[in-house]
Amino acid sequence: MLIDGRPGDRVPVTDALVVRGDGCFEAVRSYDGRLFLLDRHLDRLERSAAAMGLMLPERSEIAGWAESAGREGDGIVRIIVSRGGAVPGADERERCLVYKHPLPRRREQVTLGSVAAPWHPAGAEWELAGVKTTSYAPNVAATRRAQMAGADDALLVSTGGVILEGPTFSIGWGVEGRLETPALRLGILDSITRRVVLDLASESGVPVIEGEFCLADLLRADEVMAWSTVKEVTPVVEVDGVAFPVGPMTSDLGRSFRRFQESSVQGGASTRSK
Repeated sequence: MLIDGRPGDRVPVTDALVVRGDGCFEAVRSYDGRLFLLDRHLDRLERSAAAMGLMLPERSEIAGWAESAGREGDGIVRIIVSRGGAVPGADERERCLVYKHPLPRRREQVTLGSVAAPWHPAGAEWELAGVKTTSYAPNVAATRRAQMAGADDALLVSTGGVILEGPTFSIGWGVEGRLETPALRLGILDSITRRVVLDLASESGVPVIEGEFCLADLLRADEVMAWSTVKEVTPVVEVDGVAFPVGPMTSDLGRSFRRFQESSVQGGASTRSK
C-alpha cells in the first residue's frame, strides 16, 4: 500500500476512515497491469472530493501512484482519500491511500432481491447525492438482507417504489428493443461502466431511456443486466423470484464492452482513455 505515495501498511485507528467512514474513493480495474479508464475515475474522484470538502494531492501524483500499484496482472486498484484524524489530538492531515487487491469472485449470472433504501436520496436534494463515499454500511446491509432471502445481491428501491441501483452496481434492462435504466437525477452513482454501456448501446442503434421506473416496469422486461467495474456486463437472471433469460441485448453489450475494454488498454494507453 502507498500512503501519500510512500510505502506503508498502517492507518491510525483515529483516522476519519475508521472512526467516521469520512472519505471518498475509486476502484479502478487493472487488466494485465493496465488501468482501465483511469482518467474518468480521477475525474469522479475530484468531483467526490469537492462535494465533501476534501483536498487531493496533485492529479498527476495520484495517477502515478495508481499506475505503480496496478502493474502486473489483473486486480482492483483502490484510491481512498481520508479527511485525517477524527478525534482530539490525532494527526489531522488528510491521507491518500492507494493499493491493489485481487478481483472478487465474479458470477457469470446473478439473482437480485429488492430492498427498500430509506437512506438513498432518490432524487431529493442532498450534497452527497451521487458521491462515491466510503460510508457503505447501509449498502452492505442491503446485500446481506437480500442474501438472507436467497438472492445473490440487492436491488435498491426507494421508499416510494422507484428503482435506484445495486449496492455496488448499476442496473438496466431491455424491453421491446430499447434499453431502460434509472436516471442520474435520482442521485445514483454516475457509474463509469454505466456510461460506457449506454454509449455502446446508442452507437449500435439501441434506444436508451433514462428515467424513473418502478419495480413493475423492470419485472415486465425481456432481459436484465448489472454493470460495474467488477461485474462489467453481467446478466441478471432473477429479480424477486421472477426469472429472466440471458437475452441478446445483454450478450451483445457484453461483447461490445469487452472489445472497448481491450482497445482502451492496448499499448498502455489506459490513463488517457476519455
